[in-house]
Amino acid sequence: MIATRDALAPVIDALLRRTRADAAAIAATAEKEAAEMIAAARREAQAILAEARASGTAEAQAYATTERIRARRHAHSVELAARREVLEELRRRAVTAVRRLREDPCYPRLLERLGELAREAGGEGLVVSEHPYGGVVAEGQGRRVDCTLDALASRAIDALGGEVERLWAP
Repeated sequence: MIATRDALAPVIDALLRRTRADAAAIAATAEKEAAEMIAAARREAQAILAEARASGTAEAQAYATTERIRARRHAHSVELAARREVLEELRRRAVTAVRRLREDPCYPRLLERLGELAREAGGEGLVVSEHPYGGVVAEGQGRRVDCTLDALASRAIDALGGEVERLWAP
């Protein structure tokens, strides 16, 4: 697995550079949209709270409390949805970018190396075949090793782990 990771390091590094640039633009847009949604939710909650204070009743105070909680939950769910959207967009862009490797003159060598890595990872007796979207799949004897470009891009995004959180951190 370390040999696979080392062999794929240049591809992963290139993907990371490409996707970080894309992710920064996506994150800025998503962060702005999330901030606008959160601000609107907070304005709505403040308006509800002002109305409850005007009535001065215990019922209005209880209602305001309930609405504040709902607004916070709504704002939080909007923020989480925006984060998921950014991550999925990053994943889509990474897949699109990595699929363009098929146009690279070095792609046949990459296919050859991916086949070698798949055989090493899966053991003897695997049949390696090129995947229509790029990369290879090795299968045999109840084993399958997925070295498709899509899977590699997805693994690269997953490898970012907590680093992805920086996309929407202040």
